[in-house]
Amino acid sequence: MAYKSVFDASAIKSDFELAGLNPNFIPLIWKHILQNPNCGWDEIPSLPSAAYPLLRSKYKPSTSTLHSAIDSSDQVTTKLLIKLQNGEFVEAVVMRYDTRLGKYDGKPRPGGLRSTLCVSSQVGCKMGCNFCATGSMGFKNNLSTGEILEQLVHASRISTIRNVVFMGMGEPLNNYSSVVEAIRAMTAPPFQLSPKKITVSTVGIIHAISKLHKDLPNLNLAVSLHAPVQDIRCQIMPAARAFPLERLMNTLREYQTSSQQKIFIEYIMLDGINDEEQHAHQLGKLLETFQVVINLIPFNPIGSLSSYNTSNDQKVIKFQRILRGTYNIRTTVRKQMGQDISGACGQLVVNKNFTIKGGGKIMAEIRGLILPKD
Repeated sequence: MAYKSVFDASAIKSDFELAGLNPNFIPLIWKHILQNPNCGWDEIPSLPSAAYPLLRSKYKPSTSTLHSAIDSSDQVTTKLLIKLQNGEFVEAVVMRYDTRLGKYDGKPRPGGLRSTLCVSSQVGCKMGCNFCATGSMGFKNNLSTGEILEQLVHASRISTIRNVVFMGMGEPLNNYSSVVEAIRAMTAPPFQLSPKKITVSTVGIIHAISKLHKDLPNLNLAVSLHAPVQDIRCQIMPAARAFPLERLMNTLREYQTSSQQKIFIEYIMLDGINDEEQHAHQLGKLLETFQVVINLIPFNPIGSLSSYNTSNDQKVIKFQRILRGTYNIRTTVRKQMGQDISGACGQLVVNKNFTIKGGGKIMAEIRGLILPKD
């Protein structure tokens, strides 16, 4: 029998209730496991006697194992290679940074040292974005709630995590129920992250975006737009055919009206494809009535998987100036982190020899992602 992760929130809650046990003991179990990685069930104190045989018969403290943790030469980025119970692997990235560096709206930033975790939601991805290495894996399976939360558990033993971004392997909104349940657990004891510190990135799954604010109010939404017109989007993101740009923008307008929150727009800079002045003006006109932050993302090479080139610095700066100066849209250029460990945007993928080749749309340049103020 395959054991379940004790962090599979709905499963353990259901089993506790069926056994007449109070579900309020579950956060205490989670807290003990966080603090005692190799504990046995009998070592957890103060549980009802009926809880121990239930845990032993159905659950593991962790169904995944940390296969390796690789530090970048930048000394602030660590990539985790995590082996799942089914033998597959996913990657997550821990980024440690000082929020006091730089400025926010022209003023010194508040805060201090903190860490962001970028998590995966699937093994592989169905979206097939042809600038992203994860798509080369194809889609293998969704992660369970427990497998998503266990990435946070593994990372918490490396650094205290303050922010979580769903920008790793997979399309989070294609694994909607597990992602929503994992985020609800992250915002409850013992993790107690603020929903304002959690960001979900999507290529634009329209029906799921429409549900997201109702299910997870105060969450940050990031949209991988990457082109200002439908034709270019379809060229570089085949899945965009199912989510026409006009419908996507209408959905985002409804989302913003109901949430009253800024939306983060991710835009990868591909030389000669979407980085010309005309594209900047098209993007500005598309978004000028929204409250958004645009993150311009330098393209990271992914070997033979793509023929794209990185936009040069002058093009990126000019693109940013048009968006800021002409359309008054807050626009940042994402700083590169973790390229040497294939932890940068578009570089996360795992092969069957367990060698890290890069792949996923991981945003390991998180210093450029504008996160909410403390």
